[in-house]
Amino acid sequence: MTIFGAGVVFTIAWWLSFFVVLPIGVKGQWEDDSTIDGTEEAAPKNPMLAKKALWATGGAVVLTGLTAIIVPRWLAQ
Repeated sequence: MTIFGAGVVFTIAWWLSFFVVLPIGVKGQWEDDSTIDGTEEAAPKNPMLAKKALWATGGAVVLTGLTAIIVPRWLAQ
């Protein structure tokens, strides 16, 4: 796998991982009656985006590593 190929796989894997972890641990403002005027009730109170970006990065590294190991073996046959 070339550097460009690894970058493409990492980018796709990062977004995939990010969308997987995005809904984990999110509580809406309506769940504890802390709705701020002018916002949607279902808006997340604390989305923890930095923490989820780190988890997505870890997931993307694992997926990219697995792809770098598995795909060349399939193509070599």
